[in-house]
Amino acid sequence: MRYFLQLSYRGAPFHGWQTQPNAVSVQSTIERALTMALRRETPIVGAGRTDAGVNASMMLAHFDAPEPVDKPVLLRAVNSIVGKDIAVSHIHDVPADAHARFDATSRTYHYHAITFKSPFLYPTAWKAPATLDFDLMNETAAQLLEVSDFTSFAKLHTDAKTNICDVREARWEPIAPDRWCFVITADRFLRNMVRAVVGTLVDVGRHKITPSQFAEIIERKDRCAAGTSMPAEALFLHSITYPYLPPLTPSPEP
Repeated sequence: MRYFLQLSYRGAPFHGWQTQPNAVSVQSTIERALTMALRRETPIVGAGRTDAGVNASMMLAHFDAPEPVDKPVLLRAVNSIVGKDIAVSHIHDVPADAHARFDATSRTYHYHAITFKSPFLYPTAWKAPATLDFDLMNETAAQLLEVSDFTSFAKLHTDAKTNICDVREARWEPIAPDRWCFVITADRFLRNMVRAVVGTLVDVGRHKITPSQFAEIIERKDRCAAGTSMPAEALFLHSITYPYLPPLTPSPEP
């Protein structure tokens, strides 16, 4: 039997999603909880990897069990073990060959920005200058829908076989007075890609580079030409879609 866990987490306490030696990760924390609850070693495979500090309003991960599990009982058990920074909201029945990573048809990320000082929002939002030109940033972000090679925004020296991505939406949305959210959806993302895209768009918003120079950066296929990588704590993996699951509801973001 194969199941999908639907979960959310706050990234700050973890060294990213992926299990690694001598560090606490989201994956290792959930695997420990499943192993304790099911009383057998239970590895999981996630829909992707988030870097240290990055949050998830929705992550999916699959695991196998030799017989049907009592989903409500398992849900309560896992949530009682993983701690306050992870919440497992659903356990979905899926086909035996379903794959949380390879079957995902789209992923959406959110990057939160505020233009005022807030002791309550700063842990999960970037404090942007009030003069940032969001209209120009939106005009420039539309270019991302017209290109496919995102080498200029890819972390160097990774194991990615290709830097080709199909970006389907990319825009800044006002979500409250003086609060903005960058929404970007694609079939796949490269390591550090969203934070590099946002950093380069912020250079446009600061009037440090022009929209035409942003286009030149894309054409150069050189990570050193793009802007800085933005802080991780304002980034959320927001949602993931699959062909055999109905649209899933993400956990609320701050």
